Amino acid sequence: MKKNLYWTMALVLALSLVLSACGNIASAGNGSKLEASGTFSARTVNIAPQIGGEVVSINVEEGRQVKAGDELFRLDDSLLMTQRQQAEAAVQLSEAAFNTAQIQYDLALNAVRMQDRENRVSGWEKSQPGEFDLPVWYFDQEEKLASANVEIETAKENLDQEKTNLEKVLTDAASQGFLDAEKRVADAQAAFLIADQVLTQAKNAQDNEDLEDYAQKIYDAAEIELEAAQNDYDRLLTTKAAEDVLEARARVKVAQERYDRALDYYNSLLTGDQSLQVKAAEAGVQQAQAALAQTQAALAAIDVQLKKTVVTAPMDGVVLTRNLEVGEALAPGGVVMTIGQLQELELVVYIAETEYGKVHLGDQVSITVDSFPGETFTGSVVHISDQAEFTPRNVQTVEGRRATVYAVKLSVPNPDLKLKPGMPADVTFLAP
Repeated sequence: MKKNLYWTMALVLALSLVLSACGNIASAGNGSKLEASGTFSARTVNIAPQIGGEVVSINVEEGRQVKAGDELFRLDDSLLMTQRQQAEAAVQLSEAAFNTAQIQYDLALNAVRMQDRENRVSGWEKSQPGEFDLPVWYFDQEEKLASANVEIETAKENLDQEKTNLEKVLTDAASQGFLDAEKRVADAQAAFLIADQVLTQAKNAQDNEDLEDYAQKIYDAAEIELEAAQNDYDRLLTTKAAEDVLEARARVKVAQERYDRALDYYNSLLTGDQSLQVKAAEAGVQQAQAALAQTQAALAAIDVQLKKTVVTAPMDGVVLTRNLEVGEALAPGGVVMTIGQLQELELVVYIAETEYGKVHLGDQVSITVDSFPGETFTGSVVHISDQAEFTPRNVQTVEGRRATVYAVKLSVPNPDLKLKPGMPADVTFLAP
């Protein structure tokens, strides 16, 4: 009899331990009600300064309710205020420079317009080639500039092509003899010009007999070499290689002159608003404007930093923790406060796989807590996990941990702020 009593008590004790360990897993109790247990949690926000600095004032304590935008604490802004004054001065200087540049632009524009006034009228009376059918005033300045620019590009391409052709001709082996003759003539011409200048200077010198004799010898030698070089060059002019070189050089010279004339024509059209003086003044305005924008951006950046010295609440809630004091130096990013949204708490419970089909989004639940015996709170299902997981590891038995469960998140209104994060609660799912 005693032996049977002993085994009965042992069985009851074991069952009570298992039931205690699995208490946070929802189960269907008597009357087929689904029950579970969990712990309240709140949506929290960690408060950390974005910049470092010394705390000069704190406006909240732990447990105080705050509204979004309320000032929590303030950092020393004296250094930033000094920097802001410097930035403001830089902006003022930039504004003055911009205004000066604008005035210089207006002066340059007025000056060239006055100079161009007579040309604008007299231009209608200018003659033009007989090959032109349209009146001289037909095209405006912008159109003429565009056409002149096209001619510049065309002439440049032609010049590059002719230079390439000349290089090809000059590298031809058949042209080497003529090229040597060309170089001899060029060298002889240079020597003759210098010798002629030296002889002239020697003749003008006092007591110049010895000077003039030697200068004359140099001159005579240069003249003989020039004549010989010229004769050698003339002899080679009849060759095919000489003809190719002469033609290639002539084509380059003409192409170069065409390009230079195109540039001259384009520059001649740069009058009035298109003049180089106006363009230079306009560039000065743009540069001053860019400098002004840069200083304004620097000032705006300091203003952004100044705003960060005042740390405000990002949402309505209650100050849960406060880890700072006046005079303390804070580093950027260090968490110094925590604000929790206690008006509506969250409660996560777990239901067994066999009970999964009994719970739906929007289902109502009844909640009781030990802190308020006899009082019932309500909540609703806002999320049901799609992923099965093993029983939370705080279940002590191996058998309990082998079971798979689903997390169910409940939203619990807390208008009177009676419920607190971390408070345990018992949940009963109400039949729909």
